[in-house]
Amino acid sequence: MNLPEDFEVDTGLLSGCFKHTSATYKFYWMLALLSEVEQGKERIEKSALFARMVSQAWYTVNYFKVSFGANDHLQQAIENLKELESLPVDASPDAVHRVLMQSTKAETQRTLRHFDINVPHKFLSPWVGSGSKKGVYALSQHGYNNPPYALYDDHLLLQPAWLQYFRKYAGILRGFCLWHLTLFLQTRNPNVPDVPSKLIRPQLRGSLTPHKKRFWDIVLNELGGMDCIYTGRRLNVGEYDMEHFIPFQFVAHDQMWNLIPADPQFNSRKSDKLPVLADYFDAFYRVQHEAVSIIRDVKPKSKYLDDYLQVSPSQDLSPAAYRAVLEPLVTIASNNGFQFMEG
Repeated sequence: MNLPEDFEVDTGLLSGCFKHTSATYKFYWMLALLSEVEQGKERIEKSALFARMVSQAWYTVNYFKVSFGANDHLQQAIENLKELESLPVDASPDAVHRVLMQSTKAETQRTLRHFDINVPHKFLSPWVGSGSKKGVYALSQHGYNNPPYALYDDHLLLQPAWLQYFRKYAGILRGFCLWHLTLFLQTRNPNVPDVPSKLIRPQLRGSLTPHKKRFWDIVLNELGGMDCIYTGRRLNVGEYDMEHFIPFQFVAHDQMWNLIPADPQFNSRKSDKLPVLADYFDAFYRVQHEAVSIIRDVKPKSKYLDDYLQVSPSQDLSPAAYRAVLEPLVTIASNNGFQFMEG
């Protein structure tokens, strides 16, 4: 993926910012810059950028628990700020940014200022080299080699040609940055599914109503109801929730092979907890196997049957095939910080 060329700025140097990086800060610094530029700013307070970095990575770290690496200071800052400000894991970027900008807590301000040690001036290394912080600031203020911005103690000032470039190609630049961020995170989370969809907080979760009406309502009508595998409560059409067996926060999809009817009260308690397979796999498998058999008979052309190809390309829903899919996901999710349900 290449950046749009421009006669006024060196896009090759900008592209070089994202090569051979060992942390996420450059990606989120660039995303923060673009967000501020899109709000019409030319003079940008550093504090606003640091808060924007945290807010844009918030959902990825807290909700989906994607690892940035053991020594990544941005991930550590987000985890600290979640506790300091009592913010929910699924808070929107604007809400996180607003709270951080308004916070008067000394520890919050200290956490955000930590990024000033390296982030603003090291981003400019392709233009002005990797000299001392004081030297980079001086070179940037003199416009040496036409860097994107000039650095000052508490703010930065975007250079006119770069400001125009950022405004014109903001969407493409954001896509370029997210693409490189995806590659970076995939190397650190090789077994985590669908990393790209975990970089941006969705405005709304998809509705599971079609999954009910076109699949599970049919199954329950054919069976005359079923027992919740968790509580044993009898479930009938209109009296159940759709439950992600492995949490949505990890799998990031609503495919039918991971969905099951559940007692609504239990579903709200389970939240993002992992099931203990030794306790629940057999019952989960029996319900899924019976459901697929019914849909194959009643609606053999249902698109939802295709979801089960991920379990087995031949649609062989044997216990071994199902367990072979679920066990690694549960293990990886647990290693990434997801907790198991209490017995």
